[in-house]
Amino acid sequence: MGGRCESGMVERDLHVDARADDAPWIREVTSTSASTEQARPRLSALLPIAAIRLRIPAMDWRAAVRASGEALVAAGITTPAYTDQMIATVEQLGPYIVIAPGIALAHARPSEAVLRPGLSWVTLAQPVRFGHKDNDPVTLIVGLAAPDSSSHVQGLATLAELLEDPTRRAALMAANTPRDVLGVITEYERRDVRNDGRG
Repeated sequence: MGGRCESGMVERDLHVDARADDAPWIREVTSTSASTEQARPRLSALLPIAAIRLRIPAMDWRAAVRASGEALVAAGITTPAYTDQMIATVEQLGPYIVIAPGIALAHARPSEAVLRPGLSWVTLAQPVRFGHKDNDPVTLIVGLAAPDSSSHVQGLATLAELLEDPTRRAALMAANTPRDVLGVITEYERRDVRNDGRG
């Protein structure tokens, strides 16, 4: 694949695999973001620096998902119960959360364990296998916590665009500090604002 996702793969799969019938709230991601863009938080607002962890050791997929959940808890986005719910989702529905080669979108249904909308970003010291026949092994886990079906949409749409861009995706994966990750994201968002202004 020449070091990048197949065209459109990340953006399409951020809707979540059709088998995840109990998570339709995530499928709106790119199809509805444009119409109410101003009302929804940007990716940088959803991803606090406390929720970014790099090169974390994980023995298996459960440890990897737990690391993404712990990052959500550390940032005040969820309670620990949400981490257990994310793991249970994979146990019940399988590895559909591995949305593209090397990338998992860990999440569960909206619940009282979600304190506010937000994301975590966890890269692994060594890739782990989730059991996905096409997209294993996983190096990046993005944890998603959403209290409703819309507050996360613009942020995930931006994330999809970033991961589709091979240069920016490489910069994100090579980041040495959480601030480096946020720097790539905010630079991309500023570029979008400049482009909109020229429109």
